[in-house]
Amino acid sequence: MIGFQITNPSKSTYASINKDMKKLTFIYTLFFTINCIESVESKTRLSDAISSFIHFSPKIHMPSHWKKDTLQRGTAVETDICLNDETNLAAPSAICTSPDTETKPDSALKSFLSGGVGGICTVIVGHPFDLIKVKMQTGGASASSSVFGLFRQTLAKEGLFGLYRGVSAPLVAISPIFAVSFWGYDMGKRVVEKTDFSYKNDAPYKFTIPQLCVAGGISAFPTTLIMAPSERLKVLLQTNPGKFTGLWDCAQHVYKEGGVQSIFRGTGATLMRDVPGSIAWFGTYELVKKGLMKIQNIDPESGTLSPFAVLCAGGFAGMACWAVSIPADVLKSRFQSAPAGTYKGIFDVYRKLMKEEGASALFQGLRPAMVRAFPANAACFLGMEVSKKAFAFMD
Repeated sequence: MIGFQITNPSKSTYASINKDMKKLTFIYTLFFTINCIESVESKTRLSDAISSFIHFSPKIHMPSHWKKDTLQRGTAVETDICLNDETNLAAPSAICTSPDTETKPDSALKSFLSGGVGGICTVIVGHPFDLIKVKMQTGGASASSSVFGLFRQTLAKEGLFGLYRGVSAPLVAISPIFAVSFWGYDMGKRVVEKTDFSYKNDAPYKFTIPQLCVAGGISAFPTTLIMAPSERLKVLLQTNPGKFTGLWDCAQHVYKEGGVQSIFRGTGATLMRDVPGSIAWFGTYELVKKGLMKIQNIDPESGTLSPFAVLCAGGFAGMACWAVSIPADVLKSRFQSAPAGTYKGIFDVYRKLMKEEGASALFQGLRPAMVRAFPANAACFLGMEVSKKAFAFMD
């Protein structure tokens, strides 16, 4: 469309409005001529002539296929008359906008808060199965015990509160953990974009699935700083019923035992679990969500939320994450729950486990992890996406 707008008009401009309208009639004729000319050089010359002709010096916005040559010539000035590829002389009053508007990235605070909401949803839905998983990994149940058999046994002996034993540690930490995780993912995407030197900044950036996987892996590094001590306390609370009166009592006991180093025991194992786990988690989520939205004839780039796609993608993402990270999780749980001095390090845990129990021991707890993964992670991502919509004003 062709349109005009006068910026900061002077009194003389209003006084000579009739004269100016005659000028603009001539300008429209020139615009039409420009649009019919094939030579870029000729178009640019006529554009310069228009700029000189108008006494209030408008900037001519050229169609995209003229732009490079025009910018090299250094045309001047303040915005107002514009011409784009959809020239329509029947609508002279429309105001054009430059096509080079950058999409603003999500607010880091919005990513942080929405991740925290998703984390709370995860704990509420998934903690009972996490308790069963840790019991199976640390010798609190026989190898032949079924997930639902242990579930019923725990419920019968300890009641509903027994299924949520140790929940205080992840519930206190889970909001910042998932908040930092989604914030780290957002930061990871920014790192990926900034380090992609093939991007010319001439269109909204579109991430590939491998790039999103890399961003997911980056998110594990800041998350581990909170995850490792939380996991240490959670495992101790889950494997030592009755020994501690609560989270704070457990933290004090661990600190007296070995100081800050004891609280952060298993940090390397947590990172070894969470880097590949986060790659699978975020990568699978984005892949499945986009695929399901396309099946539903919803454009993934439109910003429309599909609860079905989010729930399914979140569930499958959780299953993919645990399928990848369960061996490292077994080693971490054993290392963090063992008394001080039992193991020299995470590789000593691996050596003894392989020698005494074989490779199958690396996959102990896989069944409850998978049973838990789908509903817990579906709830996580749905909570995150819904709160992201609610926090959209932060962008």
